[in-house]
Amino acid sequence: MATKNRFSTKPQSGLGAWLGIAAIIVLIDQLTKITITKLFTYGESLPVTSFFNLVLAHNQGAAFSFLANESGWQRYFFTALGTAAAVFIIYLLKRNAGQRLFCWALTLILGGAIGNVIDRGMHGYVIDFLDIHLAGWHWPAFNVADSTICIGAILFVLDELRRVNK
Repeated sequence: MATKNRFSTKPQSGLGAWLGIAAIIVLIDQLTKITITKLFTYGESLPVTSFFNLVLAHNQGAAFSFLANESGWQRYFFTALGTAAAVFIIYLLKRNAGQRLFCWALTLILGGAIGNVIDRGMHGYVIDFLDIHLAGWHWPAFNVADSTICIGAILFVLDELRRVNK
């Protein structure tokens, strides 16, 4: 009868690698936010191209400033939501560490969620600084964490479409 070696040094899952990637995302996100806050004053904008500016903005709401004008309860709500999402994502990563596309999606979302939770905890708002506008259309300012969350969501949809087609 074959038994499992309980003392094997071989890793049981790639969870550590995924968490490492998420940590790198958090680090890049926080470093860019620190840099922008050192170089800009609130509301200051620097045109980089005809369609892209750097700007220091504070978002007290969620994506696209959703609920930003509320009385302040949203800070705690979005902090709790981001923390709960991070815990759930880590659970999913542990259970599905071998599914590369799925784990990339989750890891990008995890890194972004943690980056924005850090902002909410430290400042009470999320620091945004990437500002895109084109032909009279203006996208709300965003940051590296928001970008990784969006890319992760796209990968998640692609992974689900791939599963459906199998």
